[in-house]
Amino acid sequence: MEKNYDVIALGELLIDFTMNGQSEQGNNLFEACPGGAPCNVLALLNKMGKRTAFVGKVGKDQFGTLLRDTITEAGIDASHLVTDAQVNTTLAFVHTFPDGDREFSFYRNPGADMMLTEEEVDAEFIAQTKIFHFGTLSMTHDGVRAATKKAVRAAKDAGCLVSFDPNLRPPLWSSLDLAKEQMEYGFGVCDILKISDNEIQFVSGKEDYDEGIAYLQETYHIPMILLTMGKDGSRVYYRGMRVERPGFSVKTIETTGAGDTFCGSTLNYIAEHGFEDLTEEQLGEMVTFANAAAAIVTTRKGAIRSMPERAEVEALIRG
Repeated sequence: MEKNYDVIALGELLIDFTMNGQSEQGNNLFEACPGGAPCNVLALLNKMGKRTAFVGKVGKDQFGTLLRDTITEAGIDASHLVTDAQVNTTLAFVHTFPDGDREFSFYRNPGADMMLTEEEVDAEFIAQTKIFHFGTLSMTHDGVRAATKKAVRAAKDAGCLVSFDPNLRPPLWSSLDLAKEQMEYGFGVCDILKISDNEIQFVSGKEDYDEGIAYLQETYHIPMILLTMGKDGSRVYYRGMRVERPGFSVKTIETTGAGDTFCGSTLNYIAEHGFEDLTEEQLGEMVTFANAAAAIVTTRKGAIRSMPERAEVEALIRG
């Protein structure tokens, strides 16, 4: 099968309304930022010159049009972005706290992103990628879960690398047990896992990150695990190696999209250097770049439109 794409991602595409000051009347102002983890990942890859495509669903409304235009403008192939005539585009309101941390209010009961069906996933299209990427937000409900699993099977059958970022958002699940179950499905099928410090504690029940990762490696035999630790940097576990690199100190305004930028950067490195015989030095280079790219995104609003250029990332690394 011809590999026309470096990365195809499936999942949620939505509007993140982020707080942006107050009006003269003292009301909170919100900015409509195109978002959704899978396309954030692809937007970074496009900035690095990679060929990407997205599979998902938006509503037949102004937000859906905005999202289609935004990803197309970013260079992401939107030919498999489906429009739902009945259900509105999913919205998320992001409340930012003084320390930069955030809380989400989702308008998704239902939202268009979770209405993607199995029939709308084209297995032959998925087969055209080198890497297939997904998360758990497309696993919260039966229909879209079946669509996601069909795409994963298609990727596996075509010999694609499978990348998984659980991206746990507790408010979107009917129960945390179901969330854990779907995360476990992802662990069982992925070659590359990107997981955050709080997610590893949630799934492994272990306080110590290395113990949590060891549990995942023993249970699921995942070839590469990337652990993000916020401003403390990240670790990569691969073929018995454990490589850690510190984060970069920047003036953070909001952390939306940082993990996705990190994830996109690592997939970019793998697209360029392959997955089989990475050295300790290469792993260090990969996560240093990913840490720096993620740091830059935290200095900007939104994610899809805020991805850094390669030169900016290299400049931050040089310090």
